[in-house]
Amino acid sequence: MKGFKKRKQTQEVRYVKTPTSQVTRQTRRVGGDLVDKLRASFDGQGQALFSSLGRLVDSPFNSIMTIIVLAITISLASGFYLLINNLHQLTANIQTSAQMSLFLKDEVTDAHADKLANSIRQNPAIQRVNVISKDQALAEFKTYSGFGSAITALKTNPLPVVVQVLPKNTLEDKKELENLRQEFQRFVEVDIAVMDMQWIERLQSIMAVAERGASLLNIMLGFAVLFIAGNTIRQELHNRHEEVIIAKLVGATNAFIQKPFLYTGLWMGLFAGLLAWFIVSIMMLLLRQPVETLSGLYGGNFHLLFFSVTDFFKLVSISSALGGLGSWAVLSYQLQRTQPE
Repeated sequence: MKGFKKRKQTQEVRYVKTPTSQVTRQTRRVGGDLVDKLRASFDGQGQALFSSLGRLVDSPFNSIMTIIVLAITISLASGFYLLINNLHQLTANIQTSAQMSLFLKDEVTDAHADKLANSIRQNPAIQRVNVISKDQALAEFKTYSGFGSAITALKTNPLPVVVQVLPKNTLEDKKELENLRQEFQRFVEVDIAVMDMQWIERLQSIMAVAERGASLLNIMLGFAVLFIAGNTIRQELHNRHEEVIIAKLVGATNAFIQKPFLYTGLWMGLFAGLLAWFIVSIMMLLLRQPVETLSGLYGGNFHLLFFSVTDFFKLVSISSALGGLGSWAVLSYQLQRTQPE
């Protein structure tokens, strides 16, 4: 009886373990098939990637000419982008011209003006506050006005204490600046709060026009890159028309056929982006010394901005994407029309 129970338990154990081993073998088989499929897919993508590069090398003259044309177009777009960045830097350097001048009343003393300046500094919308005392204002007036002898003849100092206030983001929102000026005008100590709003409005309009114009030009140049890359791939597809027909006869899909052509567009966009970065960098190097010399003559400290590392990767990525997108658009249309007779 004991032996019968022992054999029964052994059979039950075997009955339970056998399906588990089969599931394990099936799982390994499925996992191996998935790995093989992924490996074959990567191998196919790598072959198409490097074969497309070989096609560019096989026709160096046409490839170089196309890449140069693309690079010039991309360098114009990226040059406008860099120009706007430098204009923003320039306007940031001259923000002090947009400061507010608070002319205090005659009875306000220098000590009271300092207290008022400290309270204004607590405002989060204020970047910098400077107090010009009566004596400092009189000394500056004597130096720069040319009426020093006439001022000396006066018994009292007629000039008021002036508090110069530089708001943050002075070139962004004119309405907020006007509200801030009116707030200062309501102070008891303030006689007149002055700010050249018209100058700020003109500068804001100039910057808005420059940004809008640069954006429109960049969009147009982006379409030009798409059409140039697409036309190049269309010619390449026409030259290999017989190969495409044979591939379709043996059962190749459009997705399989367009892989090397698509990678060709990506390669052209990549090389054009690198060349465009080089062209713009050389142009900025040639302009840097004259621009900084001119800035120094006007007492400024302006330095040209170049492409940052982030800008470099954006430029190369966008140019590669445009080359691939133009190629894909042409291939999707042409391969549908290309059918074996």
